[in-house]
Amino acid sequence: MSITSLFATQVYRSALRARAVQALNAQLLREIRQLRLDDAAGRRWSARNYPGGFTSYASASRLHRLSPTFAALERHLAPHLRAFCRVLELDLEGRELAMTDCWASIMPRGVAHGLHLHPLSSISGTYYVQVPKGAAGLKFEDPRLPLLMAAPPRRAGSREANRPWVIVEARAGQVVLFESWLRHEVPANPARGERVSVSFNYSWF
Repeated sequence: MSITSLFATQVYRSALRARAVQALNAQLLREIRQLRLDDAAGRRWSARNYPGGFTSYASASRLHRLSPTFAALERHLAPHLRAFCRVLELDLEGRELAMTDCWASIMPRGVAHGLHLHPLSSISGTYYVQVPKGAAGLKFEDPRLPLLMAAPPRRAGSREANRPWVIVEARAGQVVLFESWLRHEVPANPARGERVSVSFNYSWF
């Protein structure tokens, strides 16, 4: 018998270096909370599209170009991006992936982020600044799901590779990277504290 695994969907997760994380996250948290106070346009957009939470996605989406702290985060993420590209075996000769978008999100208790993808980007990801105990993780959907017309359900406890949905746990100081076409969501946050993260897109020019 021979089994071949085809068309793998790769998700990268890794922690930033421990010495960098504590000071970086403290400064990111201060700036994100201040941004929520200052960004009236972001608060209005969030009230309509992100009920109960805050995101600068529609108002301040290039934070890596506006803040030295977010620019430092971009530098910390660079080796992780390179590592993920090697795993994907991407041929980037002649052009490099560049961070085009970078925005902050705050999810208090009960806030969810519906199923979506990141069109016109190549690699997307999230960096976790603050994660209260029990906070929601990042839930990925099997991209073949719309085509599984008559497939029986998977057994309880099946391997991650065979599940239609997989939740990657959120941890402060951790980065998660994935190809931008992969649909994902954040279930309603059950924790009492605020789940604070920075999301970003890389594009290939």
